[in-house]
Amino acid sequence: MQEHADVLFANDTFYFAFQMRDLEAMDRLWSERTAVACIHPGWPAIAGREEVMQSWAAILSNEQAPAITCRGARAYRTGESAFVTCYELIGSNLLVATNVFIREGTDWKMVHHQAGPCNAPPGELPEEEPGSVQ
Repeated sequence: MQEHADVLFANDTFYFAFQMRDLEAMDRLWSERTAVACIHPGWPAIAGREEVMQSWAAILSNEQAPAITCRGARAYRTGESAFVTCYELIGSNLLVATNVFIREGTDWKMVHHQAGPCNAPPGELPEEEPGSVQ
C-alpha cells in the first residue's frame, strides 16, 4: 500500500506546486530521464521537457490564473509506472485529468499530464478515500 500512497503524494505535490505557482517544485517533479508530454485544456499537445516546462512557466507566472483544487484522486500502478485520475476545479470550471508517473529511484516523476472539460456537476465529485487507491 505504501507504493500507492507515494503515487498519490507525487500527485499532491503536482497540485501543490500548481497552487503555489512554484516553478522550481514543478520542475523537480517532472522526469529528466525520459520523454514527457502535456496537454493543457485548449492547447495543442506539447512534447519535450523544455517545451513542457516553458508551458508551466507561462501558466504559473500568470497572476490572473484562477486557483486550482484537485478532488477524487485515484492511483493505479503497474510495475514502475503509475497513473492518477482526478478532477480539477479551476474557478467555476470542472476538468477531468490524468497524471502519469514513472519510478526513478525511490521517487515518482511525472511524464504526462492531460486535463479537459468534464460535464459532471461538482456535487457529484467523488471525495478522496484511503481505500480508493487501486
